[in-house]
Amino acid sequence: MDYRLVPARFSALPGWNEDDPTALLSAMARCRDHIRTVKPYKTGSLGITAGELLVLLDAAADEKPEGPAAVRAFFEAQCVPFLIEKADGTAGFVTAFYEPEIAVRAKRDTVFRYPFYGRPHDLVDIDDNNRPAGFPPGFAFGLRTDGGIVEHPDRGAIERGCLSGRSLEIAYARSKVDVFFAHVQGAARLVYPDGSVRRITYAAKSGHPFSAIGKLLIDRGEIDAATVSMASIRDWLARNEDQVDAVLWHNRSFIFFKEAEVTDLSLGPIAAAKVPLVAGRSLAVDRMIHTFGLPFFISSESLTHMDSGNPFRRLMLALDTGTAIVGPARGDIFTGSGDAAGALAGHVRNAATFHILLPKAAAERYLHVEG
Repeated sequence: MDYRLVPARFSALPGWNEDDPTALLSAMARCRDHIRTVKPYKTGSLGITAGELLVLLDAAADEKPEGPAAVRAFFEAQCVPFLIEKADGTAGFVTAFYEPEIAVRAKRDTVFRYPFYGRPHDLVDIDDNNRPAGFPPGFAFGLRTDGGIVEHPDRGAIERGCLSGRSLEIAYARSKVDVFFAHVQGAARLVYPDGSVRRITYAAKSGHPFSAIGKLLIDRGEIDAATVSMASIRDWLARNEDQVDAVLWHNRSFIFFKEAEVTDLSLGPIAAAKVPLVAGRSLAVDRMIHTFGLPFFISSESLTHMDSGNPFRRLMLALDTGTAIVGPARGDIFTGSGDAAGALAGHVRNAATFHILLPKAAAERYLHVEG
């Protein structure tokens, strides 16, 4: 492994005694229901199974701790914290994401003309069992044709109209930049003229690798790497309208959505763990390594704007993943929904320390393992 787990004490977790992880309990209950009534989460390469996680989730359901101190005491009794130490000695890293809120129309007009698309019927999942010879190994989706599976049209081709006339449009926004950033976030709340709110969440993608337009603009010398953020990228796009298409089409990956009801405006979208995200307490992780539902304590001395100037120090739950979230100590923090949440998320690019809290039965396997 390119990392190791180093046993720690809760007293060594910076800010642990000041944190209030109460909001995790409801999310843990929903994870428990999903595992028991739908299907267990896949085991990541670290090896923590859904069955081992259930011991923790069942205990939370039985004990029902109340108040910050009691909730912390619950985790102290049920878990062992481990520092995730990367082999190269570098720190972990966090970014953040949010759920945009976008004004839309159900039908296209002269102003609202940029569509959110549902999944095409001829888009197929690709795995090792059906991958054609010579098909790009990183592609998880392809286009089914009479001649076999081929590469699906990319963002540029789709935005030039190759899917028009197929009744795939869910709704129309006034800005292609808003649509693009909804793709990046993987979800959005759509607000209609009558005030009704619908939600769209990730359904599939074209299959092409994600390419960050922020990196493109940095490489071109358009934006300073030290200050790049979603806000600075949006500002650049607004000042350079003649280059918007070329820059957006640099990211060939295109996201298709599905509609979902908004049953509770206080919760975020249902994400990869199949439960709603909780603002400020949900973390996207590398699902190839980590099993959904596990708690992580994230601390970052440099990330201060999310906690009134204080260092970010919170217990979080692994409830999502993402193509850019790769590695044992890489996380993406869900900040919530709407513009204020977007302002928080857009400036998060910080070194961070990752502690994973393992249920005690599973932790025994790692207490004496080196490397």
